[in-house]
Amino acid sequence: MEFFIHNLAPIMFVGLIIFLMLGFPVAFSLGACGLFFGFIGIELGVLPEALLQALPLRIFGIMQNDTLLAIPFFTLMGLILERSGMAEDLLDTIGQLFGPVRGGLAFAVIFVGALLAATTGVVAASVISMGLISLPIMLRYGYDRRIASGVIAASGTLAQIIPPSLVLIILADQLGRSVGEMYKGAFLPGFMLTGMYVLFIMGVAIFRPQWVPALPLSARTIREDNGKSGLLSLLLLTILCTVSAMYLAHSYPAVVDFFKGSTGSKPPEDETIVVSLCS
Repeated sequence: MEFFIHNLAPIMFVGLIIFLMLGFPVAFSLGACGLFFGFIGIELGVLPEALLQALPLRIFGIMQNDTLLAIPFFTLMGLILERSGMAEDLLDTIGQLFGPVRGGLAFAVIFVGALLAATTGVVAASVISMGLISLPIMLRYGYDRRIASGVIAASGTLAQIIPPSLVLIILADQLGRSVGEMYKGAFLPGFMLTGMYVLFIMGVAIFRPQWVPALPLSARTIREDNGKSGLLSLLLLTILCTVSAMYLAHSYPAVVDFFKGSTGSKPPEDETIVVSLCS
């Protein structure tokens, strides 16, 4: 019994692994292990009974947490991008842009992974989208299997660090820091990591060009139904979106005053930082 009491935490970790190997969802496995070993700890006298009495209040407190409300909305955004086909169109467009370059598809996967990370913050959505869309295309055009899978795995997990990351939101809540401060601290390292991935693919393209071949000419021609390339429309749309985003980022307090019908109100700094990053 003494051995069980002193090693309750490692035994709980082993129990969690068993639950996961049986195929239970992660959320249910964590909750079941916590409650089960919590009851065991109370019976052994290791934990006070007051902990279970505070459990409903803890659940209600999490539901009232304004910071954690961002998680389901970012998750919904990631699912919309995945199911609507927008991620596939984005990857195809950037792949055509970098098509003449050796490693162009790998560059496209990295940049799209960073864009999806900066849009959704959901690792599962990024990895699933990248894996289902880009892996067959990369293998079809002669990419090395190890490079293709490595690029997809690395770029898909950029959502862990590039804002708006769900992990950063949870860390901000647990550490008692503002989400804006966490985003400011992770913004530069996230894009430095993206740059290191790009430099690695450049090195592979120089020393092992057969691993990352360029797209053939027949595979990098974008035409609309009427035969036009659509570059003029894309240029105008890009300029319009850029100007609108810059105005929103720099004039966010005025926009808030307009919708609130008041003047002189200053939005929270965290809110301004998040809106500027999203813009």
